[in-house]
Amino acid sequence: MNKYRNKLTISLLIAIFSVLVGLGLLLGQLFKEFYFEQLSERVSKEAKIVAISVLETGLQHPELSVIVAGMGEQLAARVTVITATGEVIAETNGDPTLMENHLSRPEIIEVREQGEGRAIRFSDTVAADLLFYAVPLIENEELVGYVRLGLPINMLDEIYKKIWGLIFFSFSIAFLLIIILSSRISNEMAKPIEEATTVANQLAKGNFKARATRGKNDETGQLSRSLNVLAQNLDEVTKTYQVQQERLETLIENMGSGLILINYKGEISLVNKSCKSIFQEDIDHWLDKVYHNVLPHKQIVKIVQEIFLTEKGQRKQIILPIQMEMRHFDVYGAPIISSGGKERLKGIVLVFHDITELKRLEQIRKDFVANVSHELKTPVTSVKGFTETLLDGAAEDKALRNRFLKIIWDESERLQSLIQDLLDLSKIEHSQFQLNWQRVDLNMLADDVIMMLSNKAEQKGIIITKNNNGADVIDGDPLRIKQIMINLINNAIMYTPKDGKIVVSISNLKERVLFTVEDTGIGIKKEEISRVFERFYRVDRARSRNSGGTGLGLAIVKHLVEAHHGEIAVESKVGKGTKFTINFNKEQMKQ
Repeated sequence: MNKYRNKLTISLLIAIFSVLVGLGLLLGQLFKEFYFEQLSERVSKEAKIVAISVLETGLQHPELSVIVAGMGEQLAARVTVITATGEVIAETNGDPTLMENHLSRPEIIEVREQGEGRAIRFSDTVAADLLFYAVPLIENEELVGYVRLGLPINMLDEIYKKIWGLIFFSFSIAFLLIIILSSRISNEMAKPIEEATTVANQLAKGNFKARATRGKNDETGQLSRSLNVLAQNLDEVTKTYQVQQERLETLIENMGSGLILINYKGEISLVNKSCKSIFQEDIDHWLDKVYHNVLPHKQIVKIVQEIFLTEKGQRKQIILPIQMEMRHFDVYGAPIISSGGKERLKGIVLVFHDITELKRLEQIRKDFVANVSHELKTPVTSVKGFTETLLDGAAEDKALRNRFLKIIWDESERLQSLIQDLLDLSKIEHSQFQLNWQRVDLNMLADDVIMMLSNKAEQKGIIITKNNNGADVIDGDPLRIKQIMINLINNAIMYTPKDGKIVVSISNLKERVLFTVEDTGIGIKKEEISRVFERFYRVDRARSRNSGGTGLGLAIVKHLVEAHHGEIAVESKVGKGTKFTINFNKEQMKQ
């Protein structure tokens, strides 16, 4: 900034100094010539006056030298009277008789040619430079001689020194004033420009809050206002861009699908964090790397290569091994084409949708349909078969008839139980399903259920015991909680061999109550524990079917526990037994 101000000030001073020097030289020369002309005019007049006095006195007057000397003293000048032949007859400085002929002097020659003569030259008589001015002596229209006045030239030098001194002094004062004025003018001119430059630099650095001071209504003021408008527009544009950028980054980073962006060089330029959970790898090192060197699966590399070759979108469903699990993905890849005059491939975008859960649900639906069909087919086939047998004549045999009717009854009961469980499960899963919330005493409900199932347990020699630790009242639906207890305890009786044990526990925690059913049954394999709550899934299909189970009990239990905002967990060892633990909230907002 100072550099510009100094440059402007120095430029102004150099220009002004040059003008002042030129003006001083011109004025000095004009003053010199003017004074010289004035002096010449004075000498001319004085020479003519002397000439008149000499003519009146006469060239042959014996007192001419005295008169001339007096006039020279009065005029402070050297006076010389010269005859027409060049002989000096009177002189204020020196003896005329000793002087040489003056007819060849320049001023005398100029008199003969022009009527008057003037010359500046060195005089040997007075040993100094003199201004000589000569006029003719004319008597009766005849040239009888010359009168010459000589003034010392040092008088002119003194005058010239005074003139130049005055000019120098005046111009020095003027120059100092001009320096001060130029400095102020430079400051006035440079200040808004410097401020505008500072604001421009701040804008270049990204500080769009910078503003210039509003100046006068001149060009610099317009510049400041224009900069302020520019800064405001840039600030608004930047804020809009930042908001859009943040929204886009938030959208990309938090979208449930994986996103990979590959540039035209084949380098990965963007990977969102969903890819980390999809591929279960550290994906940070993928950035700026060629895709086929870092992408871990050949199927994805092949999709990218096809898009590069065809420049057309690809959509495929692939199965990838992710940490010992086969996961299903719907992969959509599309080329990014430039929108300019000439279409050019700028890159590729890949989107990964994890459809593993959808595939699993689809498989569960297929299994559900198959299982329902199978479960319904068995009792219906039995009913139909024994009915045909009775119609074919077996009804006449009373013992056989009663036996077949008993089987038909049992199968009908089984069919009714299956249909009822399906209806219950469908009702529980419905979005409009609501619980009848009230205060429930788990201890009393457990006693009722144990009493209800005690005969079934005694038939297998199974002992059911109950442990109660503290308060056991919670918010819940008593009928649905009772259904949970029946299904769990009935399941324990079903899968526990003879002379086994079942322990029902109710434990009081600070804000929750644990309900536990633990048996000494056949147990569940570790890989099957996660599937016990699936519909129609049975650990021991033969045992479950023979005991009249539908395979829907634990599915109903899980949905009812979730409806109560509780949690259910399973612990089991094959041959040792199984433990179901339900975590109920003591109090909760009723829905």
